[in-house]
Amino acid sequence: MQQSTVILISLIAYKLVLIGIGLWASRRVKTDADFFLGGRNLGPWVAGLSYAASTSSAWVLLGFSGFVYAFGVSALWMIPGIWGGYVAMWVWLGPRIREESKKHLWVTPTEFLSANIDQNTRRIVAIIASLMILFCFVFYIAAQFDAAAQAFVTNFGLSVTGSVILGATIILIYCLLGGFWAVSVTDTLQGIIMMLVALLIPFLALLEAGGYGTLFQNLQATASPEFSLWHGGRSGFVLFGFIFGIMAIGLGTLGQPHLIARLMAVKGDKERRQGFAVAMAWAVLVYIGMSTLALSARSLSLEPGNGEQLFYLMANQLLPPILAGIVIAAILSAVMSTVDSLLLAASAAVSHDLGLSKRIPGKELTISRMVMTAIAIFAVVLTLTLPDTIFNRVLFAWSALGAAFGPLIIARVLGREPS
Repeated sequence: MQQSTVILISLIAYKLVLIGIGLWASRRVKTDADFFLGGRNLGPWVAGLSYAASTSSAWVLLGFSGFVYAFGVSALWMIPGIWGGYVAMWVWLGPRIREESKKHLWVTPTEFLSANIDQNTRRIVAIIASLMILFCFVFYIAAQFDAAAQAFVTNFGLSVTGSVILGATIILIYCLLGGFWAVSVTDTLQGIIMMLVALLIPFLALLEAGGYGTLFQNLQATASPEFSLWHGGRSGFVLFGFIFGIMAIGLGTLGQPHLIARLMAVKGDKERRQGFAVAMAWAVLVYIGMSTLALSARSLSLEPGNGEQLFYLMANQLLPPILAGIVIAAILSAVMSTVDSLLLAASAAVSHDLGLSKRIPGKELTISRMVMTAIAIFAVVLTLTLPDTIFNRVLFAWSALGAAFGPLIIARVLGREPS
């Protein structure tokens, strides 16, 4: 059986599972709170794994591994910043966000931000926040669509346009059906798959490279001298700026609406603590795995045309064709489906925070679903008309949202009300 056939069969089976989850979840969606927060009833495993999957996916599997492959050991300074973001979100900000959102029945992070502001100012804040989220998330969503399209084009010879539209359509179907429940359960499934392959492929790559000792010997012999140095050949203020800047990427976590929604939706404080343990363990394993993959590939003198295709290339080289096809299909599905959390958060910002879903009583869910569809179409157009790398698109959206909302959320948690 040809690999492309295996990938196609695996993809179809996986997508049928996702749509089935959407149908199951649709029976639990009755209100806006159900659609956007799953009735605030997430358990620790679903909360932790869905948080991890929605915060990383294409960015860590394809973008981060390509970044380490290009810049070497000094790129690993990003990892403690990312892990620190997990800790700050779950341990520091999480308790108050969960407690207040449950007490006041808030559905979106914007409601948390503007809780104690007067009505007129609150309306202005909601408009600005919604437009900011919408603007940034279409770039974020476009990055995921682009990642999926690259794999479709490579494995099936489809056009980029057809690949993007096909992936977007399937994702939109189960998001429209099941809302937050469907998104969280599918993200949990994706998180498990991502963790397994992020351990399997790097382990095989490390064996192929001869272990860590041989790996670094090869890097010193074949790569540039700066590649295997922790400072990357930088010094002084340049080194400080590089390390601080790359670690600060983790601070962007504090302003991401789709991640804050997970904390608002977790069932209780016990579940929050357990969910943190699950998410943190996932992050440690996956980031170490993808760093190992990138360095192993460089040690083996692999030269992919695009560093962000490194994972697919290594899977093809290290696994039998059938198993490689299944792995590629699984990762492609996980990459595509990261879009679901972004679509949900963006549609919540527009339909709920701007009050569109309340314009016609009894039609709140219908309006929310219409907004979600419009955002998906906008992101597809952006993907096709403004090409860019996955890493750049996600980093832009991540940094912009982190800078816009992170300081305000921190201020509220510290008891300082925005004015």
